[in-house]
Amino acid sequence: MRHLVKIAVRNLFRYKRRTLLTSSLIAFGVILVIVFGGLAISFKTQMVGILTNTALGDLQIHSKGYVESIDNLPLNLTLPGNTLAKVEQSLHQSPYVAAYSPRIKFGAMISNYAQTSNIRLSAVYPEMENKTCPGLVNRIKKDLPNPHQFIRPGEILAPDNLMKGLGLKVGDEIVLIATNKDGSVNGLTLHISAFIESVLGPAGKDGYIHIDDAKTLLRMNEPEIVEIAVHLKNFDQLNTAFNELKKEMVAPESNIEVHSWEQLSPFASIARIVDLLILVVKVILISIVLVSILNIMTMSVYERISEIGTIAAIGTRPRRILMLFLMEGFAMGLLSTTVGVVIGLGLLWLMNLAPIDFTFGMMQVSLAPSIPAREVILITTIVMLVSIFASLQPAYKASKMEPVDALGHV
Repeated sequence: MRHLVKIAVRNLFRYKRRTLLTSSLIAFGVILVIVFGGLAISFKTQMVGILTNTALGDLQIHSKGYVESIDNLPLNLTLPGNTLAKVEQSLHQSPYVAAYSPRIKFGAMISNYAQTSNIRLSAVYPEMENKTCPGLVNRIKKDLPNPHQFIRPGEILAPDNLMKGLGLKVGDEIVLIATNKDGSVNGLTLHISAFIESVLGPAGKDGYIHIDDAKTLLRMNEPEIVEIAVHLKNFDQLNTAFNELKKEMVAPESNIEVHSWEQLSPFASIARIVDLLILVVKVILISIVLVSILNIMTMSVYERISEIGTIAAIGTRPRRILMLFLMEGFAMGLLSTTVGVVIGLGLLWLMNLAPIDFTFGMMQVSLAPSIPAREVILITTIVMLVSIFASLQPAYKASKMEPVDALGHV
């Protein structure tokens, strides 16, 4: 086998210009996949991270039918006390769950005594919300003395774009007016503790208050939890955790629904488009490698017919001739992939020296391109397999040549 490798490599460099051109084309395809994949995967990771770590959570648990009515933020579809206790027990026992946060979500009117606007509010326990959405504090436009207590009773985290429209500033007093599930209207005076950037852009009007204030405003004796946001220990285990929690909690008599972030956010379609684009680029790479290797190996067999006849005439077995040409294709793929991977990773490293800034919603995000090791291994494996596959037909043709016919070829 060692001699076959040496002969295969030597044969490749018998035609230096052709080998160089073909290797460059394959290497360019590998570079394209690595650089584009690094950019696309990093963009997707950043986008999903912003959504899950600052607002949604990785999973959410609701009463049955709530998501279908989510635009109205219904307060009558809550998780009853006994159901809530069972859900919390399951979350505590789950090996996948790192933290969870109960929320009361409702719509209200906000007034500065001169102007009034509508607002969507999430009432939370700040310690639990901070553990479930650890990136939330990064959206707050104020240096917090204690990030774990980003909201206290009597305060409101108000959306930045809404506050600009009402001309409010930190410390101002506002009034919240809301209708509870029984139709009673109530008001509550709060002070603005800080502004929070919206993930959804100028249309976003999402603020935060303490869950104790929501009880007062909505006249609740006990918190009537609308949703529970869940943060996983490992986001890569999202599907496994989702299926396990769904199997454990969801039953015809349970009246509970479990949803992943993909089912709750329209940005999931963008993530799927990114995955599709990466797949398209990989298909382009496969096409480049297949055509390039097939072309060079076919030419190699055609130009060396007499040589093939000679080695066959002196007793070289067809299987060994087959392995010789397969080894040439493999060596070509290995050489090209190595060069492409090194240059591609080098370009990603250079891009990290000057991160790319972009706006997601109203948040400024720096994109530092990187690519998982498993993607590099996958790309390398694909090129190697396609190289062997592309070499198979020319190699088989060479191994089946009759020595007499091959020696007589001019």
